[in-house]
Amino acid sequence: MDVDTQEANARLIAVRRTLLIRICLIIVILGLFVSGVTAFPLREELTLGRDILGNTGLSMTFPDLAFWVQRVAEGLDVTGTDYPFLAYGTDWLAFAHLAIAVAFVGPLIDPVRNVWVTIWGLIMCAGIVPLALIAGAIRGLPLGWQLIDISFGVVAAVPLTIALVLTRRLERSRVVVR
Repeated sequence: MDVDTQEANARLIAVRRTLLIRICLIIVILGLFVSGVTAFPLREELTLGRDILGNTGLSMTFPDLAFWVQRVAEGLDVTGTDYPFLAYGTDWLAFAHLAIAVAFVGPLIDPVRNVWVTIWGLIMCAGIVPLALIAGAIRGLPLGWQLIDISFGVVAAVPLTIALVLTRRLERSRVVVR
């Protein structure tokens, strides 16, 4: 194989890696965006969930889930009526998800230069596990709900790990793709 063919092949591999990295990061960005946007209307979402569980008979199939959704909806109703300022905390939670999503634009543009953001994202995914288990237990959340929260970190870690591995390979190839 001549030098030009080797360079063309290396460039093609780098382009493919960059595309896969960007797809992985877009998945993470979209997940954070959806999580952020849906954290704003929690009261309305829980009311809808409570109504769906109650009106479709799903509460008979999933009684523990129905009980928990009912309890959380009641809590949000009471705090929303008597202490509406407490919802400001979930507004900040929503904003934080959106802000974190924006942080991943850096590696989306230049994955090698901004690999630290991908690594930071993986560290945050790992941090979800102790947070959910410790804070969830202290706050009285059912273990199943804690496991659902943990699953967000586990699921996000998959595309971030793929992006990190491909970024390291791209970095070693020394082929720059814009």
